[in-house]
Amino acid sequence: MTNSHIPVRWAELRPEDFRARREAVPVVYLPLGLCEPHGNVAALGLDLIKAEYYCEEAARRFGGIVAPAQGYHIHECGFHAPWLAEVVGEENPLLAAIPPHVMLHLFLYLLRSFANAGFKFVVAVSGHAGGSQEDLRRAASAFERATDLAVVVRADPEWVAGLYRGDHAGKYELSQLLAMRPELVDLSLIGPRQSGSHGRFALGHDAAEASAEHGHAINEAIIAAIGREVSGSLPLAYKRFPQKLVDYAEVELLWSQLLATMQEWRSLSLYPGQAPVPPSSRWHSYAQPLHVLTGHNDSNP
Repeated sequence: MTNSHIPVRWAELRPEDFRARREAVPVVYLPLGLCEPHGNVAALGLDLIKAEYYCEEAARRFGGIVAPAQGYHIHECGFHAPWLAEVVGEENPLLAAIPPHVMLHLFLYLLRSFANAGFKFVVAVSGHAGGSQEDLRRAASAFERATDLAVVVRADPEWVAGLYRGDHAGKYELSQLLAMRPELVDLSLIGPRQSGSHGRFALGHDAAEASAEHGHAINEAIIAAIGREVSGSLPLAYKRFPQKLVDYAEVELLWSQLLATMQEWRSLSLYPGQAPVPPSSRWHSYAQPLHVLTGHNDSNP
């Protein structure tokens, strides 16, 4: 059992306590998530809640500090748009979403804050999956090459690949929340499946199979995997060259290089074979948004 009263959040630590935890284990955990539909049975912020839970449990068990959570994430665009058209339709999805060029630019500055605060290893845990985490890894790799700050970015299902298969508001994800915050899930609200997206609000087909017991097993496996990553990667992070302070100019240089690769970003494209969004859908303009985001034609980012 872990002591839930031990403060591990950056925001709750006094300077001397921050320095002591950082010197003991110079790891910072970044929870990433957002608010999005999880049926009519679960909290909108499931993705953020679970990311915060994993990061805080990891910090208590393995050491380190939990950074302020990033509660806005990539959604709507690219492959997300057909999914929203299918499972939400024209209903307001109640999203806390930002476009990828905003998220990735901000992410570089978050990494800058970690480097300048003296951490040697960043573990970013995204409760929101699907593919956008690949773009976060692209940004993390660029920052790592420039500064020697080691960064790992994984969505929660990626920590337990081969053990459990992630889903959206189904048996996997609702079980996670049932185990950590049962008051935020009410499976009795599951009704009969209706035609189209209405009445389900992105609820998974096997949501009724969710259980706290299954969620506890998933959650413990994820936390254990984070612990293995910390114990395995931190010694290598110590061997890197001493980090220097990173200023705005260096981040903006990295951003200009990253922006030049926008056509390759996973979050701005459809999955192979994914059907396009019908022109009549509210999500049509988000499926291929490069020219909207950049002010350039798709062929000239």
